[in-house]
Amino acid sequence: MKKPRPRQPVSVGDTDAFEPSPQRPVRCRARAMGHDTQFEPHHHPWGQLAYCGSGLLQVTVADPAGDSTAAACETTTIVPPSRAVWIPPGARHAVTMLEASSLLTLYVDASVVCSDWQRSRVLVVSPLLRELVLAMDQPHHAGDVPRQQARATLVLAEMSHAPTQPLGVPMPDPERGDRRLRALCEAVLNAPAQHATLAAWAADSGASERTLARLFRDELGMGFQRWRQQVVLAHALPMLARGTPVSQVAAASGYASDSAFTAMFRAALGQPPTRFGAGAA
Repeated sequence: MKKPRPRQPVSVGDTDAFEPSPQRPVRCRARAMGHDTQFEPHHHPWGQLAYCGSGLLQVTVADPAGDSTAAACETTTIVPPSRAVWIPPGARHAVTMLEASSLLTLYVDASVVCSDWQRSRVLVVSPLLRELVLAMDQPHHAGDVPRQQARATLVLAEMSHAPTQPLGVPMPDPERGDRRLRALCEAVLNAPAQHATLAAWAADSGASERTLARLFRDELGMGFQRWRQQVVLAHALPMLARGTPVSQVAAASGYASDSAFTAMFRAALGQPPTRFGAGAA
C-alpha cells in the first residue's frame, strides 16, 4: 500500500492569545499555511470552525463517545473553500493542509455552543458567512467592540442555520481499532480510485475479504462500498469546487462513465455534481 508522505508539524500551543471568552465569544485567526503542514492531534475547551479562504484542508475529528466504555468516533473530511468543519469543545482533532491554504479559524466559547452542537459536522459556507468570517479577521480596536459583538452574533446565527452535508469519512479508532483495517482505510483515503472492490484491496492488506468485511461492519457500522462512497465524495467535492470537469472527476474517482458517477453523486447528496462546481455556494 502507498504510504503517506511525512507532514510538517506545527505547534498548537500558541492559541492562548486567541482564546474566546463569554465576553468575547468568537475569535478569528487567519494564517497562510504551506502544503503538507499539519497540526498534530490536540483538543481545547472551546469549539472551532475550520475554514479555508483558499486551498484545501483535511480535518480529522474524534467525536466524544456516547458512553465511557465506547471508543470515540473518528471522522476525516476533505474541505474545500465552500465548506467548513465544526469541531465541538473538547474534541480531539488534527488539521492537515493538502494544498497551500489560507486558513481561517473561528474559536467559539463553550458558553455559546448549543447543546445539539456537541458533535462535528460539515457546514455549507454561504456568501454571507464567508464575508462575516473575513470581517472577524479585521484588527480589533477598543471602539469597535459593538461591531465585533454584532459580527459575532451574526456569525453564530449563520452557523446555526447553515446547511450540513454528510461528507465526513468515519475511520477506525487509532488505539482500539484493528490495525489492518486502519491501514486499508488510510490507503483508500490516499488513492480511492486504485481499486473499486474490497476483494482487490484485501489482496494488499494481509487480511481476507471476509475478515475485512466483518471489521467494516463491527468498527464502522457500514459495508465497504458505502464507506468507499464517502471517500469518493470527499475527494470529488474539492475537485469540483476547483472547476475540474465532471468527466475528469469521475475518472479520478474510479468510475468508468460520467453517468454512473453522476447517479451516485445525486443519490448521495440530492444534487448533480455540476451544482458543486467553481463559484457554487
